[in-house]
Formats: sequence, C-alpha cells, structure tokens
Amino acid sequence: MSGRTRAEVLEEQLTVPLHERAAEPVVGVEATPTTTDLHAVQPSRARSRLVLADVVATTVGIALAFALQRTLRPVPSWIMAEHAILVVASLPGFAAGAVLNRLYQSRANARPGEEAKNVLRAVGIGVGGLVLIAFSVQFKDLSRLWVFLLGACVAAAVLAERQVARRVFDRLRTEGRLRRRILIVGTDAHAIGLMHTYQRNRVLGYDVAGFVGDDDLGDRGGVKVLGPIDELRSLLAEHDVSGVVVSLGSVGEDHVNRLTRELTDDGYHVVLSSSLRDIDITRIRPQALDGTTMIYVEPVIRGGWRAAAKRVFDVAIAATILLLSSPVLLAAAIAIKLEDGGPVFFRQERVGRGGRSFTMTKLRTMVQNAEDLKADLLDQNEVDGPLFKMAGDPRITRTGRLLRKLSIDELPQLVAVIRGTMSMVGPRPALPDEVEQWDGELRERLRVLPGLTGMWQVSGRSDTSFEQYRRLDLYYVDNWSLGHDLRICAKTVGVVLTGRGAS
Repeated sequence: MSGRTRAEVLEEQLTVPLHERAAEPVVGVEATPTTTDLHAVQPSRARSRLVLADVVATTVGIALAFALQRTLRPVPSWIMAEHAILVVASLPGFAAGAVLNRLYQSRANARPGEEAKNVLRAVGIGVGGLVLIAFSVQFKDLSRLWVFLLGACVAAAVLAERQVARRVFDRLRTEGRLRRRILIVGTDAHAIGLMHTYQRNRVLGYDVAGFVGDDDLGDRGGVKVLGPIDELRSLLAEHDVSGVVVSLGSVGEDHVNRLTRELTDDGYHVVLSSSLRDIDITRIRPQALDGTTMIYVEPVIRGGWRAAAKRVFDVAIAATILLLSSPVLLAAAIAIKLEDGGPVFFRQERVGRGGRSFTMTKLRTMVQNAEDLKADLLDQNEVDGPLFKMAGDPRITRTGRLLRKLSIDELPQLVAVIRGTMSMVGPRPALPDEVEQWDGELRERLRVLPGLTGMWQVSGRSDTSFEQYRRLDLYYVDNWSLGHDLRICAKTVGVVLTGRGAS
C-alpha cells in the first residue's frame, strides 16, 4: 500500500457517503447487479479530477475579481501586480482551507447545504490568509473592494463548479461506473428496508453484497445472509467491501459498541442506522451522557417572527407573480372560452388549515361535466389511496393540457395566497372526501396552510404514489422552516419549466 494505512486507502475509495435514511421494506424490488463496466471510474481518479476542477474554478474566480476591479474602480497596474503576488502567496491558505473544511471527504459534503458551508469557510480562510500576509508585509495599497470581489468571485465559481461535479458524480453512480460494495449488519425489517433503499436509489452509488446476522432471510432481491455477526470481520475481507451499515434494531448494544470500535480501527466505514425517520438531519444534535451517545431533536417553531416572515414572503411573491402573469392569464382565459364556450374558472371545495373548508379556484382545464364523468373512470385510477390520477385523462381539453403542462392553471390560486387561505408552500389542498379517508397521523398535515407548491409537487407531482405523497407532506409539516420554503420554491421553477410530473 505504499506506506499508507488501510484507513487512508478506504477513505480515498469512498466518494459518496452511506445513505442516512431508511425506507419502509418494499416487496418485489429487483436486484441491482454490480456493474463491471470497463469504463468504470476509479475513486482516486475521481477525487483527483475534483481537486483539479476546484483549482480551475478558483483560478476563474480570481481572474474575474481582477476584471471586475478593473471595470468598477481601476487602480494602477503596479498595484494590481502586487495584488497578484499576494494571491500567489496566499494559495497555501486556500489549500489549507479546503483540507480543514474537508472538501474532499464525501461524508462531510453529503448535502448541498453542507458542501456550500464548507466551500464558504474554505474561501474565508484563504482570503483571511491573504489579508494577514498583506498586513504582515505592510502592504498599504490593498483594495478592500478587490478583497471583497476576490472572496465573492472565488466562492461563486467554486460553488457553481461543485454543483456541476455533484451532477457528474450522480450520473456516474447511476450508470454503475462509480459504485462501492457494503454489508448490512442486521436481519430485521429495517435492515431489509435499507437494502431496498440502496437498490432503488442507484444514485447513492452502493451495492449491498449481503446481510450479516443470525436469521435466514432467503433471497431478498438477490441479496442473502452471508453469515453470523461473529464472522463479520472475515466476511468483510472475503467480499471486498468498503464499509457496513448497522441496523440498531437487530444488533445488541454490546455488539454495536464492539463492532464499531473494531471496524473503525480496521479502517472500515461504519454507519449506525436507527429507526428514527422523516426528521430533518439539521434538527438533530448529538449529546453525551456518561459515555452514552444521545440524540436531541430540535423543536420546530412555527409562530412568532417566523410566521410573520412566511406571511410577508407569501404576499410579496404571490402579488409579484400575479402582476407579471396577468397577460398570460388573460390569454389563457380567452383560449378556454373560445374552445368550448364554458366557464373560465373551475371552483371546488377544499380543506384548509384546521380542517376549515375554502373554495379553491383554478383555470378550467377539463370538460364542463368532468366531475360527472369521474365515476366512470375510477377503475382506471393509476395511484393508490384516496388520490385520483390518470395519464391521458380524456376529460382534459386540448387547451387544458397545455395549461397543465406549464402550470398556468394554478395561477388563480395566488389570490387565495394573498387572502391567507393558502400559502405559497405547503401540503396539497385536499378534497373533503379524501380527508374522510385519512388516518389520525395524516390529519397532522392540517396544522399548516395548504400550498400552491410543496414537497410532493416538486418530487414528481402526479408521478408519486400515495405513500410518497403522505410521507412528503408529513415531512414538510414536521420539519417546516423558511429555508425549506425557499428551496421548494426554487425547485418548483425547474419542475414548471420541464413540465415534469404534470398531468
């Protein structure tokens, strides 16, 4: 190993973190075979390319900062030359910032938000080092504008490059060209659910080599129990895996502590998967109690200034979109009227916050007697649960199909947002007969205002199942924050532009 420890080799091999959430067991998921593509990308090469991409992005950011300085507030060329010398002298600081903030450890950059924070901190260290060098050599002509531009431009360039890199790595993993083998320790339902999660989501980049435990599960989607827990260390070497995921529900406390110590000492990556689910990871705080690891879950605060800020956000965005889209709404209304002479708007009773009913208004996209025809189409419903979705619904008019694809039919709901019966972001407003079929848990979604868009809509809209619809809406309610609302609004723009999931 050229003098390197096994831990260093395995750290180099892993380019994505082990998945942190378990899904419910899914029956009938086919096995995902390990790919032996001749075009497979070696993790060490992928990391080298990421480092090179960061260097290029940093160089672009530096060049852009110089160009903007020259445009906004020109300074003598000799000062710019000295600034260039400062940049060269501070490059080790930028490199140190990248290392200290673990920009090349995938587990530290699992979520885009985490990665963005790490990038900003790394750039801050680099720029801070540059300023310290300037003061230490008593460089009196340092431009504060240029320092600001340098930090902003380098950060923006690296963040943009990292987004591209994330998509490239996702594609490589999905294509099977960048995958790692793992073992799941445990044989309970949660462990089986973990296996199905990895098999369904190829973008995670992991192949489950097998289970380790004392129960015989038979063949689960091509994955079997390879042996008992006592043989785990030999099984790891035999099956050439990079790490393990431990289902805490089926492994005793003593086993967990011993395995964690032994495997991490041997250089393997260990992830402990509890049954805790649908709690946003940003709400979780690890704590220690007499050597025991505790998990504190931050409460969600929906009132106070946060509620006021959400209301201001809703009104401002809704009014702006309504004003800008008024010509589109007028054109759509004329098209609807010309097609069949029927009413322009479709009004329907929906259930809002606290179970209170309100009238939801949309542009009419179906024939005038659509509700009467629904009963004859129920046997063609393509989703489970109380939802009704049907690809190629014959009730949709020609104009209506275009309006739905572009989500123009939803625009009149902006008036409800301004009135306060809806929000820009929230669970889908449900029909009364749907609410009657909900259980007590799903009724928790009535704690917040229904939304014009939401997690369900941006996750595929009509392409998702009722179970996904249920989980996404409850996840939103349980983990609400202004940050979530902003991210969902940003994703909505992409969904609308592509028409993904519309029906």
